Parts: sequence; C-alpha cells; structure tokens
Amino acid sequence: MRVGVVVLPEFSGPQGIRMWRRVEELGVAHAWTLDHLSWRGARGRPWFDSFTLLAAAAAGTERMTLGTLVASPNFRHPVTTATQAMGVDHLSGGRFVLGLGAGVAGPDADALGAKELSAAERADRFEEFVTMLDTLLRQPVTTRHGRYFQAVDVPMVPGCVQTPRVPFAVAATGPRGLRLTAAHADTWVTIGDPRRPGAETGQQALSTLRTQLDRLERACAQVGRDPGSLRRLVHLGRISADPWESPDRLADLTGACAELGFTDVVVDHPRPHEQRPDAMDRFQRAVGAVCAQTIHTQAS
Repeated sequence: MRVGVVVLPEFSGPQGIRMWRRVEELGVAHAWTLDHLSWRGARGRPWFDSFTLLAAAAAGTERMTLGTLVASPNFRHPVTTATQAMGVDHLSGGRFVLGLGAGVAGPDADALGAKELSAAERADRFEEFVTMLDTLLRQPVTTRHGRYFQAVDVPMVPGCVQTPRVPFAVAATGPRGLRLTAAHADTWVTIGDPRRPGAETGQQALSTLRTQLDRLERACAQVGRDPGSLRRLVHLGRISADPWESPDRLADLTGACAELGFTDVVVDHPRPHEQRPDAMDRFQRAVGAVCAQTIHTQAS
C-alpha cells in the first residue's frame, strides 16, 4: 500500500515549494493537486494552474511521484495537455502521472462558453480526450481528427522520459469509463460514490468501493487485461472526514482499503484558513506514522 497527499493549488512561490518539500519529508509515495479553474468554497480565493505548480514542485522535490487529480476536457485540450505533461515529466525526472477525469457540469465546464453536454456526450468527449492523449504522448508527430478535438501535424519532441508515455491515472465509476480505464490507465482512481462523496457511513463506503472493484474486474476481462497490472487508488478524504485524525484511524482506513484490493490511498493536506489549530500536527503525525509503517512492512 502506497500513501499519498493531495495539496490544493493555492500556494505559489517559495511558500508553495516549501509545502511540497514538507510533504515529501513525511515519506509519502506520491503527491497530487487538483486541476480546476476554481473549486467549491475556494472560488474567489488564490488558485493556480496545476501543471505550473507541479513543475515548481518537481524542481523542489526529489523522490515522490507528482500528478494531477484530475485533468479533464472541461477546459483542457489534448494537444496542450500532452505538451504540459511531457514538460513536467522531464522537469521531474520521470516522476509525473497524468490523472484524468471526464469532468462534470459547473464553472469549469462553463468557463470557455461551450454548450452544456449530456452525460453521454461527456463520456464520448472523455474517450476521445484519453485516446488522443495516448496517441500524442507515444509518437513524435500526430495528426488525428475527432468529433471534439483536432491534432494536426503536432510534434512531441523529445517525448516523455517514461516509456512508452507518462502513466495515466483515470477516475471512473461507470461501465464505459471503467472499460476506458482498463484499456488505457496505469492506475484507477475513485472517490467512492461520486453522487454524494463523504455522505456514506464507513461500512457503506467500503461496500461501494467493493462493488466498484468488482466492476473494474469485469471491465478488465472485457478488454483482455490482467486486473493485477492496474494500480487502484482511493481518495480517503472523499469517503471519510479527516482520515488523518490519528495514526490509528488512518492506519485502520488504509488497512481496510488494502484488504479490498487497493494499492494506493491519498488524503487531503489541511488548508490553513480552514483548519483547527492542531490539524497540521495531527496530519503530520498520522501520515508520517503510516508511511513509516508501510515502508517498514515493504522492507520486511
């Protein structure tokens, strides 16, 4: 089991780099940031581009993997997204993971003035987004015409550090999205029930995750993929409030997810303007303790 942290893209400059370094010092395997133009209660507050911040984080860290959680076609184009992903992959020395999601209706979807899409159209667009990214990041020059995106004689030089391309972490829960995950992803991402994240009890959340894992297994069978070749990541902060409340609580949640078959968990970094005075201390103690135990167990 690998443990990671989600840091919202609210901090820039030296302060932001120091935060990413402190996260790495906890011993986490990976760290992520959200890819939105604005987000919930943060709308109107400082908020920065995820790829730019990850480039700075790459320059300020040495070991942990960095990624978007998740980039979507709501306001991203495959050509520019591929170029940015290749750049961060190089700046990080091959430590970048491109997290991808279909996107939902809301400010991100409205920002560019596009028409509102139905659920089926969003699924169509996401499939085209993922498959075009896959092509762009695998070959030096790409021309591809789709319903939603065009790529005309696009060079991708020197290509990714990681081969055959940067890994994809795909967020999906429906049958079509899970088949896309099985076909193209290196990691599957879930937040539990996407209709009401955080609203389920502990047992309900675990039951939802178990059902989703079963669906993922079936999707892998449909595309002829070994399910064991796919990492499985769950965002604990979306299924349980303050999972880092104590080392024991985080260890229990992590252990329960491992028993289900997950390989990775992530928790949210406390936000300074929202947290109670001891939140950062609790977060650091819990994450540091669980990471140390995970590393010790792997070494044994």
